[in-house]
Amino acid sequence: MIHPEGKPYILLPLISSGISALLKKPKASLFFLSSAVALAYFFRNPKREPLLNPELVISPADGKIVLCRVEEKKELFEGPLYRIGIFMRLWDVHINRSPVSGKVLKVVYEKGSKLPVFYEEAFEKNEKIYYLIEREDGTPFWVVQIAGLLARRVKNFVLPGDDLVAGDPIGIIKFSSRVELFFPYNGGELFVKEGQKVFAGETVLAKVPLKA
Repeated sequence: MIHPEGKPYILLPLISSGISALLKKPKASLFFLSSAVALAYFFRNPKREPLLNPELVISPADGKIVLCRVEEKKELFEGPLYRIGIFMRLWDVHINRSPVSGKVLKVVYEKGSKLPVFYEEAFEKNEKIYYLIEREDGTPFWVVQIAGLLARRVKNFVLPGDDLVAGDPIGIIKFSSRVELFFPYNGGELFVKEGQKVFAGETVLAKVPLKA
């Protein structure tokens, strides 16, 4: 299945391929057709079936875990947080999904630069969207979409007040980039490590017990 966000990108090279074929320019037609196929692959939106256990934290992105640690970010939360950074390669699915079931409290867009997302400073300086999702027990989770050198746009699909089920699509980053996930450290148990491949809506990253 192709996500609707990708259809305008695919349509233009398809039309160009058809026009080139009519003009008897087979090489150009093949080039545009190949581009359309590549873009269709990039904007694919496969069905995912997350485990609907309210204590499990599901990956918000496809890609490779490049950062997995505990740190403090007082602008987000008073206390230690788990931070998981996922690099989305060009060939990964780029639909981002909710890591838990809960309510969207905030969606905040920040303009910024297009630094390579491998750099730590990219988190602070690059264009991004913050999503604050509160689980039914009040536990907060932050998903951050970060645009990179090739990513030209981040886009959200949800708004404050929306109710989400774990695995629901929340946004897309158009072309390779990075997604960060933050959640409270206390009581959490991680199941992943740096270098691991993960899949949005399917891979279990952690278990955070529900508050009594």
